[in-house]
Order: sequence, then C-alpha cells, then structure tokens
Amino acid sequence: MPTLLIADDHPLFRAALRHAAVEAVADTAIHEASTLEEVLQALDATPGIDLVLLDLHMPGNHGLAGLAAVRAQYPGVAVVVVSANDDPRVVRRALDHGAAGYLPKSTGLDELRDAIRAVLACEQWLPPGLRASVSRTQSSRADADLAARLASLSPQQFRVLTLVAQGLLNKQIADRLDVQERTVKAHLSAIFERLGVRNRTQAGVVLRELELSDPARQMEG
Repeated sequence: MPTLLIADDHPLFRAALRHAAVEAVADTAIHEASTLEEVLQALDATPGIDLVLLDLHMPGNHGLAGLAAVRAQYPGVAVVVVSANDDPRVVRRALDHGAAGYLPKSTGLDELRDAIRAVLACEQWLPPGLRASVSRTQSSRADADLAARLASLSPQQFRVLTLVAQGLLNKQIADRLDVQERTVKAHLSAIFERLGVRNRTQAGVVLRELELSDPARQMEG
C-alpha cells in the first residue's frame, strides 16, 4: 500500500490532491502537512512514506530549499514539486535538484491522477503542456554544480547547514540536534570542504541560492 504526504498550506488544494490520490491508487495511506517543519517531522515519524507532493512556497519553504532538504535527508522518498510557477526554467531547476515530477497548481484532476500513478511507478512526470518547453531548457552549469555539492552532504550535515543558514550558533545547533558541540564543528568542517566555501556566511549563501520568488505573492503585492 503506497503512502503519500500532501504538503501544502492551502486546505482546499490539499483536499483536491487527496481526492486525486485516492482515485489514482487504491488503498493509499495519506498524511498531510502545512509547513516544511511538519513535512520533515512526518517523514521522520513515518519511514514508509513513498511520495511527497511538496508546495514550493509553503511556510518554512523558500523555493527549492525544501526540495533539497527532503532529498538530502530522505533520499528514498520521491518528491513532486507543486507550484503556481510554471516557468520552464524553474521546472528544470527542480528536476536538476532531484524532483521526480512537477505539478502546476492549474493542473486538472485527470493529470493529477496521472502524475501520482507515474511517479509511484518510478517514472518522471511533467504536464504534457510543459514537456516540450522544459526539454528545450538546458540545465545551468551553476545549478548542476550546486545540486551535486548539496547531494554530497550527509543528512545530518544538511540539517547543520540549514540551521547555519538560519543564523544559529554551534551551541544552539548542538542543542537542537542533541549532539555535542564538537560534533557540530566536525560537520561544519566537512560542509565547508564539500561546498567549497570558507565560512558560515558563505555556506548560508549557498543554501539561499535555492530561494525563488512566489508568483502568487507577487500578484497580491
């Protein structure tokens, strides 16, 4: 029985995704989350989750950072990015950072069902209307390099990097992760080496390169 995690801060859209998932696959176990923190907690508490439908701009998530976090800490879990942004360049970046598929929020129920079935069958999925434009969009060398560097981090190293980007000090990180401070320092040394940076500030900048603007918020402004 497949297990899905629907991660979106809009209850109506979560309901639509749940409806599509139930119709797509029989006997599907479904969990829900409305923030990135809840996503990571659910993945930690439920090791059997097969697929995450991840909103690109839910609270706590800033563009592709949430995708990178899930892929780094739970590499066996497939992630389909959900977003109002259907820019082929953004879709290409999401795929480069490990997304198994991409769902614009304008996607109809039939395509939602197709997407869920395809990804659970270990296939990559894009909406038919985006496939040609995305295939013509080349990966940037910078994005490919960034994805490779982030992929080289262990799950715990990525957690440390995330907390460094939030401005936490070594002792605070040690308390948050329930480890000794010298362990945090060792992780930081490895992080700096693998990311090719010299200090905490540069490490935080690497993670912030994954941030994307939210089209919905731009329209509200």
